[in-house]
Amino acid sequence: MQIVGIEAMNFFAGTASLDVTRLARHRNLDMSRFENLLMQEKSVALPHEDPVTFAVNAAKPLVDALSPEAKSRIEMVITCTESSFDFGKSMSTYCHDLLGLSRNCRLFELKNACYSGVAGLQMAINFVLAQTSPGAKVLVLATDISRFMVEEGGSALSADWSFAEPSGGSGAVAMLVSDTPSVFRIDVGANGYYGYEVMDTCRPSADMDTGDTDLSLLSYLHCCEHAFREYQARVQGTDFARTFDYMAYHTPFGGMVKGAHRSMMRKLATTSAADIEQDFQVRVSPGLAHCQRVGNIMGATAALALASTIDGGIFSVPRRIGVFSYGSGCCSEFFSGTASQEGQSRLRALDFTGHLNSRYELSMAQYDEVLEKSRSVRFGTRNLEVDADFLPETRRGLKRPTLFLRRIKEFHREYEWLS
Repeated sequence: MQIVGIEAMNFFAGTASLDVTRLARHRNLDMSRFENLLMQEKSVALPHEDPVTFAVNAAKPLVDALSPEAKSRIEMVITCTESSFDFGKSMSTYCHDLLGLSRNCRLFELKNACYSGVAGLQMAINFVLAQTSPGAKVLVLATDISRFMVEEGGSALSADWSFAEPSGGSGAVAMLVSDTPSVFRIDVGANGYYGYEVMDTCRPSADMDTGDTDLSLLSYLHCCEHAFREYQARVQGTDFARTFDYMAYHTPFGGMVKGAHRSMMRKLATTSAADIEQDFQVRVSPGLAHCQRVGNIMGATAALALASTIDGGIFSVPRRIGVFSYGSGCCSEFFSGTASQEGQSRLRALDFTGHLNSRYELSMAQYDEVLEKSRSVRFGTRNLEVDADFLPETRRGLKRPTLFLRRIKEFHREYEWLS
């Protein structure tokens, strides 16, 4: 059987963060409900950050580590997002140019709510398996941001974000997919996918999210069960409690994952509540660690959970990881693969925890200022000189040159590297 998977992987969570407990108190939220989110921090997109800057900053260390010959074999760049700023032009064109990749390359964008990152990963996997260009690589860039904003002349958010505001994050995961999967080797053909039409959440306009929170939770749980059952039907002998050493779930917030895992264990394994809690701590919690500090980054969240699992798990021997992705609307997929000590070492060399720690922690006054400034870079902005000196303290933790948005000129975005 052919080998395929993730050769290299990195994530970028921006330059600023916010303590979400302080935010919840600032918004006078019900703290007993808030605690069920199991969230700690969220990454906050500044006005001079956008989905392109997040994606390129995630991918740059991976691309720079390649030899010129290996770099030239990147023959497809896929951006996976629900945060695009153009209905036609793909963000992959910006990313491709800023990363200095070969022009003999397919460039396009995928959208399907939070499922987009896994959709891109699976497309990349199948391109490599097809062997139409032996040795080719695919760069998958799952990138999404949450821009909460205050309308001009007002003091309130532009929508009733409620508990979505503490959990809504910003970030990107870059995955280099090839036939040398040093980080995560895919179990080829081991997939269960499940989807149907449901109006749980949507973006009826470019800068607004809306939906039915309860319906979204029910749809997530329904898809989790049925995507796994389809996987189980295709992969003989699969046992939910024993086949997978770790589980990486799409993580809108940690409490949703805990509820989903508890539901799955009750339906698919004969065990006690205490055993389910223990299983959650061992198999699931490593995948939540980074997600709890970044927030829901939509199409990139399942990939972030996978990266967090490999970074924080125990891989003295190769371990199998089950991955569940869900995107509202809806489509879902359960798939699996294996990771080893080599893959973990490669991820740890990128120092994910150090990156998260280096973000500047915003005060509530600074966060409110970000909400006001965010109006200037909303969808459809035609011309803008971006204030690169806005909150300059957020750049103090930068360890390498970092890409920021510099201006928008007749809708075209221009970027610059700062350190």
